[in-house]
Amino acid sequence: MSSSTRAETAVTIYSRATPGAVDPELYRQSERMNARSRMAIPGYAIVRDDRTISLQRGRGEVQLTDVAALIDPTTVKFESLTDPAGTRVIEQDFRFDLVGSDKLLDRYVDQTITVEQLAGDGVRAVTGTLLSVDGGMVLQMPDGSVELLRSWEHVRLGSLPGGLMTRPTLVWDVMASRGGDHKTRVSYETQGMTWWADYNLVWKPGKNANTGTLAVGSWVSILNQTGAAFEDAKLKLIAGDVQRAPKNQPRIMMERANVRAMAMADDAAGFEEKSFFEFHLYTLGRKTSVANNATKQIELFAQADAVPAKKLLVYNGFPSASNVGYGMTDRNFGQQSNAKVDVYLSFANDKKSGLGIPLPAGRIRVSQLDVADDSLEFIGEDVISHTPRNEDVRIRLGSSFDVLGQRKQTDYEIDTRARWIEESIEITLTNRKDVVQKVTIAEPLYRYANWEIINPSQTFKKIDSRTIHFDVSVPADSKKTVRFNVRYTW
Repeated sequence: MSSSTRAETAVTIYSRATPGAVDPELYRQSERMNARSRMAIPGYAIVRDDRTISLQRGRGEVQLTDVAALIDPTTVKFESLTDPAGTRVIEQDFRFDLVGSDKLLDRYVDQTITVEQLAGDGVRAVTGTLLSVDGGMVLQMPDGSVELLRSWEHVRLGSLPGGLMTRPTLVWDVMASRGGDHKTRVSYETQGMTWWADYNLVWKPGKNANTGTLAVGSWVSILNQTGAAFEDAKLKLIAGDVQRAPKNQPRIMMERANVRAMAMADDAAGFEEKSFFEFHLYTLGRKTSVANNATKQIELFAQADAVPAKKLLVYNGFPSASNVGYGMTDRNFGQQSNAKVDVYLSFANDKKSGLGIPLPAGRIRVSQLDVADDSLEFIGEDVISHTPRNEDVRIRLGSSFDVLGQRKQTDYEIDTRARWIEESIEITLTNRKDVVQKVTIAEPLYRYANWEIINPSQTFKKIDSRTIHFDVSVPADSKKTVRFNVRYTW
């Protein structure tokens, strides 16, 4: 047995969490979760412990007890930094046969124990040989009779049987050519740990109802249910789609996140990002502690204030069309209408706006200040995929209360021999606000790939091979109608 002193711990966390999909119950019920549930947490970590360990010359045993309970034993590595050439591991074990009431009783089968039961106003002590603990306790009495006990108050046992551990333990059989203190490094992979990004935004409307500013703050959330705490650890995060060998279990969607943060040169130093192979590595500029069965939040980057933003209203009168392949000739398909107009906030992720930082995929929550009592009120949330710098971010917050839409098919003709369809569409927007509202009509062209817009009532923009947009200004407390024909050929 060798003694050890921890010098430094480093933890690198890999996330497989779908942005915004980590249920809060997952980290509130940690104490009641079994090992299988903990291993289902969408992520893992690589832990590196640098320790000073006293090794005897020749062959000896090294034990390490303060390790994660969800270790993948095949990833464990022990190495001497003092004498790497002269130190080698002959065998290694991960012992997880931990002390528990059921497991402990199993170890006392065929041994003498004393069981105390409540009997009337007193306590009855029964001593005998334990034969079984399946469905109760079966004891053989000194006279040879057998007694089945369904309940008991206390059990008195002898000394702890060999082989049972009080904590998960790594054990190495080490051959060392040099005795004395060695600087060593122990590394392993553990399940039960993950991270994700959360954004908190505050919307401040401007004088124009469709423009305003945002305060943008970001946090990294870390969930640790590995069974071990990591004190004063060097923390790193890996974002990206890191390939893993398939396992015989349900596949969990991996998070495709790409993060960058600004480093600070003091004790409050934040994350510093760099490219690492085909992924991104984020190193916290200070040491931190991550407790077991806990969620920790660390600021990803300093809050950006007064980021220019726009409110967008988008009407998609037939959203289910996006799920239909080309070749739809049914005239009844397209007569359905959606009344809701979606509300978005949009801002540019660039330096001019006060950002210009690659944003990781994550959940983004938006609030607005109620000036009546200076309280922040929640107005919606969305999930964003990773967004490089100099790209726009668009957040869907819900549907407008006062702006509605209606889409109608007013005419339909088809000539299957000549291979054409002509469809007439009418879209009416209703604005019950007391100010003008700008609405973008997103119209799907879902019947065939070859199409032509005929006689539109106003100009449109082609967005892609099956989508066009009309930008419409709807006067206060009034309606505006857009009409067009679309001719499909095949």
